[in-house]
Amino acid sequence: MRTAWLRIRAIVLWAVSGIHFAVGCVILLLLKVFVDPRKSDFLQRGFLRNILRLAGVKFEVRRAPGFDPARTSIFVSNHVNIFDPFVVYSAIPQFVRGFELASHFKIPVYGWLMGRFGNIPVPDAPSRAGLELMSARAKAALDSGVSLIAFAEGGRTRDGHVREFKKGIFNLAQKFGAPIVPMSIVGSFEFFRTGDWMLYPGKITVYLHDTIETSGMSRADVDALRRGVQEIVAAPVEELRENRKPQGV
Repeated sequence: MRTAWLRIRAIVLWAVSGIHFAVGCVILLLLKVFVDPRKSDFLQRGFLRNILRLAGVKFEVRRAPGFDPARTSIFVSNHVNIFDPFVVYSAIPQFVRGFELASHFKIPVYGWLMGRFGNIPVPDAPSRAGLELMSARAKAALDSGVSLIAFAEGGRTRDGHVREFKKGIFNLAQKFGAPIVPMSIVGSFEFFRTGDWMLYPGKITVYLHDTIETSGMSRADVDALRRGVQEIVAAPVEELRENRKPQGV
């Protein structure tokens, strides 16, 4: 009986949140034509937050004492499912844009939306020219006061655990001397798993950890930085999974 109810619930939530997404995208694109995105950022945040609400998930943000909300930074997060962009934009209290695979910009409607709003393409097949262009765009964004978000695993988790972080974003942070904010998305795997369609009742908690300075770091420090940020991001994710294990396991 409960399984049937959860399936019916998921179908209804997908329909409601999907309609909201489609209508909201049209409105935001029209706004983009006439209004600077920074001036309409509060509307974008409300729209994205509503997608989570209409998908039936509770949402909470916890900020560490050492997190500086005023600093233009690179936010580094784990990657769980397709709701992650809505989660991070709802949680970060700054004007923020993200890195996105270049192939995603070819997806009808979605790709055009990402391009119009200034997300940065990441080459699917890395080349020197492609990486240099990505680096230049990232530097221009940071210099103009736009924070960036990166999913450092390079793909979505399939088992709920945080996978090994790739070096690329840490090389950029060291190169630019940009501060890094580790960011943990906790509970999202229990809400919706990649490869499934069910939306389960639950709560997503986002942890914005202490800001980490990279100014003065050398290239030799990058790998230690990568490992340290990965450990910070993974800690609350693994804690939740451990607490949910049946006793005796």
